[in-house]
Amino acid sequence: MTETSQPRGIPPVVSLTTNGHRPPANRLSTWLLANQVAPAGPEAGEKNQTHAWWKVMTLTGVDYFSTLSYLPAIAVLAAGALSPIATLLIVLLTLFGMLPMYRRVAKQSPHGQGSVAMLEKLLPFWRGKIFVLVLLGFVATSWIITITLSSADATVHLLENPFVPEAFRGLNVVVTVVLLLVLGGVFLLGFNEAVNVAIPLVVIFLGVNAVVIVVSVAAIVAEPGSLDDWLQRLASSSGDFGDVTRTALFAFPLLVLGLSGFETGVSMMPLVKSEGFTEFQVLASRVRNTRKLLTTAAVIMSAYLLATSVVTTVLIPAEEFEEGGAANGRALAYLAHLYLGEGFGTVYDISSVLILWFAGASAMAGLINIVPRYLPSYGMAPEWSKAVRPVVLVYTGISIVITVAFNADVNAQAGAYATGILAMMVSGAVAVTLAAYRRRERRASVGFTVLTVVLLYALIANVVEKPDGIAISSLFIAGIIAVSLISRVYRATELRVERIEFNATAQRLIAETLAEGGQINVIANRRETGKREEYAEKEASQRGMNPVPSRAKILFLEVDVVDPSTFRQTLKVRGVEVEEYRILRVESAVVPNTIAAILLALRDATGVRPQCYFEWAEGNPIAYLFKYLLFGRGDTAPLVREILRENERDPALRPSIHVGG
Repeated sequence: MTETSQPRGIPPVVSLTTNGHRPPANRLSTWLLANQVAPAGPEAGEKNQTHAWWKVMTLTGVDYFSTLSYLPAIAVLAAGALSPIATLLIVLLTLFGMLPMYRRVAKQSPHGQGSVAMLEKLLPFWRGKIFVLVLLGFVATSWIITITLSSADATVHLLENPFVPEAFRGLNVVVTVVLLLVLGGVFLLGFNEAVNVAIPLVVIFLGVNAVVIVVSVAAIVAEPGSLDDWLQRLASSSGDFGDVTRTALFAFPLLVLGLSGFETGVSMMPLVKSEGFTEFQVLASRVRNTRKLLTTAAVIMSAYLLATSVVTTVLIPAEEFEEGGAANGRALAYLAHLYLGEGFGTVYDISSVLILWFAGASAMAGLINIVPRYLPSYGMAPEWSKAVRPVVLVYTGISIVITVAFNADVNAQAGAYATGILAMMVSGAVAVTLAAYRRRERRASVGFTVLTVVLLYALIANVVEKPDGIAISSLFIAGIIAVSLISRVYRATELRVERIEFNATAQRLIAETLAEGGQINVIANRRETGKREEYAEKEASQRGMNPVPSRAKILFLEVDVVDPSTFRQTLKVRGVEVEEYRILRVESAVVPNTIAAILLALRDATGVRPQCYFEWAEGNPIAYLFKYLLFGRGDTAPLVREILRENERDPALRPSIHVGG
């Protein structure tokens, strides 16, 4: 396209193609960037293969149900003989608090964005973005620690098996790192059959746990002395009802690990098969099926939690749960070996290793699908972060660092995991409470307020008891915010626009301007009164300071900044006539990038190279830079020039910028 191209009419929609300075693609970069994360929204579901809700439940379950491998041991360490009572609190909270809450979250975010998206809508502009970044820090904490904790516990089950050679004992960190590398390698190769892999893992794991529970109950019946011993320990450790309540409440924050499946379940909504002919029907069907998924998983998990808590507390001596004890981090595996022999115990260990390892896969899938849906769209991460493989490399590296830092210790990571999970749950409870309040649902508002207070207590108690958890979360939050700000600055000269829509009036005004002079002369204007006198004065001023052709017809271009915190968007340009003056108006997040995008769109659509006229801004350039980054405005002329230079490397094809004053 050159200046001498024949002018043509402008279409209603222009998709921008830039000719910027981009490094040539090689085989490695092509491979790394091949698989992209599906965008949030209706189009996301269209790009995912869907499955029956119960199949997706198993994918959620590899994270949710796998906590049975280590949660009973953590419960006994936290509550001692009161472990079943503390676990009962978790079950009641699950069925009468968390389940109703996440059933509402599913309804409010049918595309799988969860409570983060609900809260984002409540807070406009930068407040919403910063709040989302903090929540994503907690999301990253909970799911990264899910990967490291699950892999560490898989290592425990593997190395504690009697058939494993003695030479491997004590190599927990090495084995855990190997498991993390294998997990990362799976995602680098491709991970499209997660549901089909999860189904047998969950079925086998729940099956062997059911066998262990039945055999353990039979052992309690056959040896009533163990039950009497537990009752005596319970009586000696509990005291009055207040002591029981306090102990259970103190243990409660650590036991929220058993609630990890809810947020994962909601994030998997796009994978749930739904029916219907319209988008409304499809989304309603998806919500119904997701609610079935959440309810079924909650009921199954509640039954297993109660049963395993009772049998492990009654049958296993307290000292075996301590560090170095045979039941530390693997209470049910201890019972499997004790009552069913080394052969079945080995089968139990293998099933535990596989589901714990694959629980990391579930968390990795959650991270891959949640975080890249937000940061790149905010301009707060590089474009490559939408690709699966580079993100997997980053997450795997972080997981290895955390594993080494925690020495692959399950109990040491429980606090950080609980902090991340509880922060996500508190945010969900707040979102649902505010939504119920806005709908004036009084009973629901009161109920969810109570739930918010309970979860907030658990979060604060966990932070006080295990401050390393909030320290780890703070590092993730600080890292995400730092990367986000650096990325936002680095990407400042991107167009931020891929599609521009011109309404009928705008098309007509552009066509008339071309027909009268064969040129496109644009004056950038920051509207004040919007009256004829303003445009007359602006035109006279520009003709006096810039080389505007004497007989050229002018198009004024005005950008109204509406939300400077957003990044990419579709521009809708509308034409306005104020007596004899022709104006193009558009709402956008940022002025310079929008002007550059519209100039390129005019060039591409008409074949005519636009000429755009400005006057120099007066003021501190550093202050203008911050105004541009935070509020979408700045020293517009040089920024427009630089953005055009970055996105069109041929000066002969680049729209011309003239600055006077």
